[in-house]
Amino acid sequence: MSIAEEQADEQPVQRVHVRAPGKVNLFLGVGDLDADGYHELSTVFQAVSLYEDVIATPADGFTLSVSGVADPSTVPLDDRNLAMRAAKVLAAATGYEGGVHLDVHKSVPVAGGMGGGSADAAAALVACNELWRTGLDHGRLHELAARLGADVPFSLMGGTAVGSGRGDVLTPALSRGRYEWVLLLDDEGLSTPAVYRAFDMVMAEDLKSDPERHAQHRRLDPVQVPPSFFEALLSGEAFELGQSLRNQLEAGSFRLRPQLEETIAAVVGEGGGPVVGGIVSGSGPTLAFLCETAEGADGTAERLRGRGRTALRAHGPVRGAHVVVADI
Repeated sequence: MSIAEEQADEQPVQRVHVRAPGKVNLFLGVGDLDADGYHELSTVFQAVSLYEDVIATPADGFTLSVSGVADPSTVPLDDRNLAMRAAKVLAAATGYEGGVHLDVHKSVPVAGGMGGGSADAAAALVACNELWRTGLDHGRLHELAARLGADVPFSLMGGTAVGSGRGDVLTPALSRGRYEWVLLLDDEGLSTPAVYRAFDMVMAEDLKSDPERHAQHRRLDPVQVPPSFFEALLSGEAFELGQSLRNQLEAGSFRLRPQLEETIAAVVGEGGGPVVGGIVSGSGPTLAFLCETAEGADGTAERLRGRGRTALRAHGPVRGAHVVVADI
């Protein structure tokens, strides 16, 4: 029986609302370039409570609308959009011949290193799978997600997980507690490819000018997250985790935007404050500050807003992409 025949026997779904989280990279180790021009990564993701909402409704073709951003024109509405690509990938994989309209409401910063586009793609996969009744299980959705980008599989999974390879081979990580974050936004995004190019430049300069420093920097095996990091994660203590936050890709972000490094030092260095660690989120420019308590995080966010900055509050870990409501 074809998919179309199976669908004829079921009452059609008219609207599916799916929510998927943004992420913070608690740890990001970057290896050398491989033959395909990609870096091998080791990373620890944590899903946080800034969400992308995708509402899928039946349509003859594939269309997309975006809300929740100051300038919607910064988000493409064609096949450059990961949510649109996700819907088409699912249709091709299942033989579905119809279409969909995707209404994307964004709360994760655009081009901010928090995986907002990946969350859109994960939400679109789950939404279309439900809307079209294509019936793919989580494992098959993960395979399709990996085709779309390294962060998309984690947006499906959520929680806290270790990513290896290009970040898409995931293993759930044991962790305890709830962590309170302040996300400091930048007025202008950073291109992930540009950050990697800047990172490669920094590494090449280190190798040329100071081989010993370069060797020390690269001594971390990017395939392995240090045991001390997992000990911090298992402790459930914000202070322990805050001292273990690490992002090697920061070197590229700092090259392109030196004020990011200065801001981390200033916010973390405020004596007696509640901030126990700060890091560039992914490729940036969003900065993630870990605080000991929810009250301390609220106060830190308010202080940053008082200085004219855009600061958001979130906590983690939270669940991955999931159906909020499906209307028949």
